Amino acid sequence: MSTNTEPANGSRVHAGKTLADSLPPSDEEILRVEDLTVEFPTDDGIVHAVRGVDYSVREREVLGIVGESGSGKSVSSMAIMGLLPGNARVHGSIRYRGTDLLRMREKEHRSLRGDKIAMIFQDPMTSLNPVQTIGDQLAEAVLSHHLVSRKQALARAKEMLDLVGIPRPEARLKSYPHEFSGGMRQRVMIAMAIINDPDLIIADEPTTALDVTVQAQILEKLLEVKDEVNAAILMITHDLGVIAGMAHRVLVMYAGRPVEIGNVDVVFNQPRMPYMAGLLGSLPHLDATEHERLRPIVGTPPSLINVPPGCPFSPRCPLADDSACVTTEPELAPVDADEHYAACHHWSRLAQVDDPTAYFRAESERSR
Repeated sequence: MSTNTEPANGSRVHAGKTLADSLPPSDEEILRVEDLTVEFPTDDGIVHAVRGVDYSVREREVLGIVGESGSGKSVSSMAIMGLLPGNARVHGSIRYRGTDLLRMREKEHRSLRGDKIAMIFQDPMTSLNPVQTIGDQLAEAVLSHHLVSRKQALARAKEMLDLVGIPRPEARLKSYPHEFSGGMRQRVMIAMAIINDPDLIIADEPTTALDVTVQAQILEKLLEVKDEVNAAILMITHDLGVIAGMAHRVLVMYAGRPVEIGNVDVVFNQPRMPYMAGLLGSLPHLDATEHERLRPIVGTPPSLINVPPGCPFSPRCPLADDSACVTTEPELAPVDADEHYAACHHWSRLAQVDDPTAYFRAESERSR
């Protein structure tokens, strides 16, 4: 919950809850994903959307997943939920509390979905039913998994709306989605996700299209509800700023594979994969000169139908050579810190410089 600080002049100032204020992760593992691959047959060939993803999440831990569009972030999360289209070919292992979700029958998987494993979708306006009241939709989430009366389900819905900070929750149960602002609709989606006290919440771009003030409120609310229900969170986003302030660990994906994973502070301050260094270098920074331009990563990600040999980032990488980089795809391996892994043949070269993002600057900028 939010805290209030007492300045010297006696006035009270609202201070939002931060990751440091929230309860730390426990040692209890909620989810383990091992060698997850997802393929989609098409007329042009097989799309290798996810290629060997491995990670684990503990109770109350926030794991951020970042990467460009098409890197496999959302597809891997939809595989966890069991919401991929029928033509998807899924292999590997997704273990929820030791039980492999990929070996479950659909009826068993459906009993977990929305109950113990919940998802906050990217666009609340298209996720909510426009012709049903908010109360009916929240109550349905309860009634689908629990033998309770409709009155009890609506009471639970009111409790959740109050928890996520929606004013006059009892009255708003009778409102329709179009009567809420974008930020309020996203709060409804959070309420729906946590209404059954899930163990795992998958948040897929939960702050897309929201202004920065509302975004901060939504992220603060997610931290509050994480502690309230002891849930782990998978935070999928393009926004590195969200990950920096919200997550304990970060998984960086590129071309369907993890290319770096570790503690957020370690990965952001000591990136050991040029792709991550490039992402950080493309951000605006406070000490930039007046006419300094942003530094994008040149080129585009490879086709996932015809994935080239070698490192998939090599055509865009300033460290790439004509030997290993173009012939052998690097494995995710431990680098120079505990629990820090990167997939790069030349990670040690990044470790030798104070600012790894310098490799993505123009020659004129490097010489300054």
